[in-house]
Amino acid sequence: MSHDAPAVRHDIRRLFVANRGEIAVRIIRACRSLGIETVVGVSEADVDSLAARMADESVVIGPPQPIQSYLRVDVLIDAAQRSRCDAVHPGYGFLSERAAFARACGEAGLIFIGPTPEAIESMGDKITAVGLAAKAKVPCVPGSGAVADPTEGLPIAVEIGFPVLVKASAGGGGRGMRVVRSAEEFPEAFRAASTEARSAFGDPTLYIEKFIAQARHIEIQVMGDQFGNVVHLGERECSTQRRHQKLIEEAPSPALGAQARRAMGQAAVRLAENVDYVGAGTVEFVVDDRDGEFYFLEMNTRIQVEHPVTEMISGRDLVAEQIRVASGLPLSFTQGDIVLQGHSIECRINAEDADRGFAPSPGLVSDWSAPRGEGIRVDTHCYPGYTVSPYYDSLLAKAIVHAPTRAEAIEKMRTLLAALRVDGPTTTAAFHRAVLAHPDFSDGAVTTRWVEDVFLPSRSRGAHTRQSLTEAGAPA
Repeated sequence: MSHDAPAVRHDIRRLFVANRGEIAVRIIRACRSLGIETVVGVSEADVDSLAARMADESVVIGPPQPIQSYLRVDVLIDAAQRSRCDAVHPGYGFLSERAAFARACGEAGLIFIGPTPEAIESMGDKITAVGLAAKAKVPCVPGSGAVADPTEGLPIAVEIGFPVLVKASAGGGGRGMRVVRSAEEFPEAFRAASTEARSAFGDPTLYIEKFIAQARHIEIQVMGDQFGNVVHLGERECSTQRRHQKLIEEAPSPALGAQARRAMGQAAVRLAENVDYVGAGTVEFVVDDRDGEFYFLEMNTRIQVEHPVTEMISGRDLVAEQIRVASGLPLSFTQGDIVLQGHSIECRINAEDADRGFAPSPGLVSDWSAPRGEGIRVDTHCYPGYTVSPYYDSLLAKAIVHAPTRAEAIEKMRTLLAALRVDGPTTTAAFHRAVLAHPDFSDGAVTTRWVEDVFLPSRSRGAHTRQSLTEAGAPA
């Protein structure tokens, strides 16, 4: 929407949750704090979910397979209308960044809790987003526009200089992406990335950019309203990742000084202002760890999985704020109101076996208990007797801590993970404890390749040594 037009106020009395798992529970809790009734759409696999138990009403939207339930725009819109809802919250994943879903909600008379379809479209296409970032004077990684085939792309890659990244324009999560280190590798890598992009996103379009070997992944949380106000709430460090999937997030970043923090925040706000951004969004940057220079990566037009660390250091409820601004209210805070205190860390607890290549570990959770206390928060949809389904993402919970200092936050998280009890599926809790105990993590020296290039190989060597000692009869 143009901010030349007056904002329209809508009362949201009943909200449809178009998602599942911990984010559905999170949205329901925010609605309760605002006095809003909730209806959650559930697949046949989720009829006994915690979200279904907590919501005022639940509606079955289809079979377990997401393509037949959580990804059906028509079914979700119909369920929201039939259950007399005023608004729809898409959470993250599924349809949260589909402009067609946001547009369909508007056409059905439902308030979409998120940005406009136009903002989603402009930021969802990586090439368009980079162009808009450059226009907003946000530093961008040297790169190309859309590239049709390897023949066209090779001279561009040579000009940029190897190594380069070939990336899906419509992509995310590392799919449709290849690191190419030489001209000889380029044609095959380009074709493989294009094929993967077509399969994952229905769009084979690629572009090329400079590959930053020593990279940190740092993102800025922004929030905008319908009156043209945009505020940032500081950064999150997301460099602890594997295969481009985030594992541990923290705020603030141990690598940023005050000047870089201010520059990144201002850049994120400029970009959001340029696309008339409304709601919660995240502007992601890659930071060259060698010289501290930062470059625009992409913008996520939704609430992030890792939003709790920002909430912990800012004292702001981002999901409730999403709902407030979607109803036509101005932001409840200005930039000057944002005071960030202490340090927060979040570990994603997945039903995966890290010792078996992070293989999924679905099944019955026979017992579940999480510690409580000051500065401890566990966002989850699990309970004793819950069955982890093989149809969906394996995220069981987000373990979050807050403490005055980073060192205290690390120690508090290690204590939390040791006390977390999950009987049944194998989880990544032990893996996170090992990461937190590593001196590189303690020193804040983790880059995006650290888990794969340093931590996992050292862990594998340690396991091999213990096994050899055991087989030799020596104490392990």
